[in-house]
Amino acid sequence: MWVPNLKKDAKKNVIALGWVSFLMDTSSEMIFPILPLFLANVLGVPKAFIGLIEGIAESSASVLKVFSGWISDKIKKRKLLVATGYTLSALTKPLFAIATSGFHVLGARFIDRLGKGIRDAPRDALISESIKKQRRGKWFGFHRMMDTSGAILGTVVAFLLLRWFTNNYRTIFWLATIPAFLAVAVVLLFVKDVRHKINKKVKLSLKGFSKSYKMFILTSVIFNLGNFSYAFYVLRAQNLGIPTAVIPLVYLTYNIVYAIFAMPAGIWSDKIGRKKVILLGYLMLAATAILFSFITSNIFVWLIFALYGLQIAFVNGTSRAFVSDLSPKHEKGTGMGVYQTATGLAILPASIIAGALWDTLGAHAPFIYAAILSITASIMLVAFVRK
Repeated sequence: MWVPNLKKDAKKNVIALGWVSFLMDTSSEMIFPILPLFLANVLGVPKAFIGLIEGIAESSASVLKVFSGWISDKIKKRKLLVATGYTLSALTKPLFAIATSGFHVLGARFIDRLGKGIRDAPRDALISESIKKQRRGKWFGFHRMMDTSGAILGTVVAFLLLRWFTNNYRTIFWLATIPAFLAVAVVLLFVKDVRHKINKKVKLSLKGFSKSYKMFILTSVIFNLGNFSYAFYVLRAQNLGIPTAVIPLVYLTYNIVYAIFAMPAGIWSDKIGRKKVILLGYLMLAATAILFSFITSNIFVWLIFALYGLQIAFVNGTSRAFVSDLSPKHEKGTGMGVYQTATGLAILPASIIAGALWDTLGAHAPFIYAAILSITASIMLVAFVRK
């Protein structure tokens, strides 16, 4: 079996893919932090429908991930799927600018997330193949750091443009198309496939996967059933009295903390084990949700968003590295795809339930729900997942 050259592949794939995510997230975060405000304040969309938009968008993307991951294992051509996914997402960015109803935004989100569904599992499998197992947490953390650094830049740009153009959301959406197409250019020019010498047949099945892998998938699904869309955290901040123009800065706090701690969390997982780092992240989300449920002053919103960013730094990249560790060598794409599909599908009921709870029981209800499921997932991780 061919062993990848860490120095060469990390520079040409992991670093290049980091810049791709940086640019695409710059584009996305110029749109998504203010999209709930655009839906609620400009288009007059109810909270439950906002939850439906987010849930359908993320879940539809997730369905494709298992198939795109499996196909990339089968054809041994991950770059083709990565480039296709990023191109599709870039092409849909202008659709947000011309939307005149909630259904238009739903369509744009749906197509944009299809692109994400095509690219994510092959991309993460390509990252995994480009680095050694002992440093997998570090480099997945690096990728998450670059991804979130783009989110920081996009949020700052959105904040400045929101003030400059006086809540002219559509102009901001148009400008967001520029970094999206730059991301596609980087994929095409600098990302390369990793050579394979593993000739085993690849089936769309979990027969060759361990019990620990399967139990971690189940645990992650339970966790993500309570990990609903960021849109509700944004709306909660506004509900607590944070001015609309300041919302991007609150969201920026979350992204800064995420970016700072994503790579250290990955390095830490290389040293002390993935489970311990993921468990801390689960408990942090429970604490975040409890605080958001019971606070009545907007003074603490900034600190809670920082904790929200910290938990994602601990969970996101480390979970991907853990899934890669637990997947067979010739089925990294399939393993990553199944994980991303399963957790992504959980977002649909999570966001719909959160919206319904908010509309019927009040703003505190969805966060209590999130805390309960986060604690449940923590217990399952300790009790049932064995490496």
